[in-house]
Amino acid sequence: MKKILLVILALVALLALVIFYRAQYFYSDQQFHPKQVSERVVVDRQKVINRLSQAIQIATVSKDEAPFVEPEKFVEFHQFLESSYPNVYRFATKTTISEHSLIFEFPGSNSQLKPYLFMGHMDVVPVDEDTLEQWKHPPFSGKIVDNQIWGRGALDDKATVLALLEAMELQLEKGNKPKRTIYFSFGHDEEIGGKNGAAKIAEYFKSNHIKFDMVLDEGGAIVDRVVVGFKQPIAMIGVAEKGFMNIRLSVNSEGGHSSMPPTHTAAGILAEAIIKLENSQFAASLQFTDLIFNSIGYYAKFSIRLAMANQWLLSPVVKSTLLDNPKNAAGLRTTIAVTQLKGSSKSNILPTQASAVANFRIFPGQTWGSVLEHVEKAIDDPRVTLEVFMNNNPSPISSAENEQFKMIERTIREFEPNTLVTPYLVPGGTDAKYFYELSDSVYRFLMIRLTPETLDSFHGINERIGIDDYTMSIQFFYELLNKASFN
Repeated sequence: MKKILLVILALVALLALVIFYRAQYFYSDQQFHPKQVSERVVVDRQKVINRLSQAIQIATVSKDEAPFVEPEKFVEFHQFLESSYPNVYRFATKTTISEHSLIFEFPGSNSQLKPYLFMGHMDVVPVDEDTLEQWKHPPFSGKIVDNQIWGRGALDDKATVLALLEAMELQLEKGNKPKRTIYFSFGHDEEIGGKNGAAKIAEYFKSNHIKFDMVLDEGGAIVDRVVVGFKQPIAMIGVAEKGFMNIRLSVNSEGGHSSMPPTHTAAGILAEAIIKLENSQFAASLQFTDLIFNSIGYYAKFSIRLAMANQWLLSPVVKSTLLDNPKNAAGLRTTIAVTQLKGSSKSNILPTQASAVANFRIFPGQTWGSVLEHVEKAIDDPRVTLEVFMNNNPSPISSAENEQFKMIERTIREFEPNTLVTPYLVPGGTDAKYFYELSDSVYRFLMIRLTPETLDSFHGINERIGIDDYTMSIQFFYELLNKASFN
């Protein structure tokens, strides 16, 4: 018995030694990268700040219901761009798609080089009138206060549109000419799915047999104090994005007066279906967590390294821990969010129809069809009708090992040597989803710094961008254009 106990203790000690050794000596992709600092192009801060402020003041809102956009606002915005960037409009060939979306072609001198496409979108989400009083500065004021530019679109996504145009205007102003053909495309309806903007732009490129060596859209940024376990800022480059799907759940009944209700009203049956759905969460995968850890895991605190470096033993613990936090859980699985409910029009009327909308963000490897099957199985009630609307599948996954990704990574590290860089899965949708037939290398990143405070302002209250961040994003695009085409 004593010998068996000694053997068990020896095995436990050996196991502990292996676990600690793997954590202690784990290394990741960036551990040995040299730190380089890039000389940044000089930017006229006051001019670029004022232009972004003016752009925010033009309320190019897109809405879910008709009229989806206000045409006159986009006409005004186009006129603003033309007056603000004369060299761009003089050098580029401009094409208008669906009346409001724009393509700029900057022809290169070397036709052997496949073109690059840089993307952004001009539309912004509406502002909820109930929250207006909570804004420190009016949402379409473009106020410049506290070293920040305030207003809807400051982050999402006029910062990208204007930073690209500022960078190209600077290149052309200096007399630089592109070797590789560069395209800019700016959609007008990204916030409502991009069906008439980016989708039509992609069709235009397909019909003209134009494919790209790289596509870069919004979707990632530098996050500071956001990822638990890391002291350093982390630049997150999106290499894939989740799919999107809505399902309307409906239950019909005879209705009538609430004084003589059935055992289960339409609303009650619907409520039961929702509970069944929320209790049938999708399986979790560490695919993208591993991708991040393999890139930057060396810099995580030891307890995280210990768990992640020993998934052969601790993967159930890792999954369970991550799933406890909704922000982390979103990166591990298809998510379910019941967002809208509707019953009768009066408190004493039984509903003839009760309905709810569930929104799903679909993890790569699944499809909207497989999600629908999951929902049908989870609810398993013929009284509940399911209607799918606004759906698209997850994107393919672009390489984090090719020259295009490395170029973006290198430029980030030249600007911010102490920032870690990693590929990641974008949980929301972008216009980039329409361009996978046109390029194998589709990425999502804007060189701005986000903190827990500013991260919550996306589509929320007090959206704003730091002046230093916006200036840096212009300088970043300028350098990226250098590497891609102008050097």
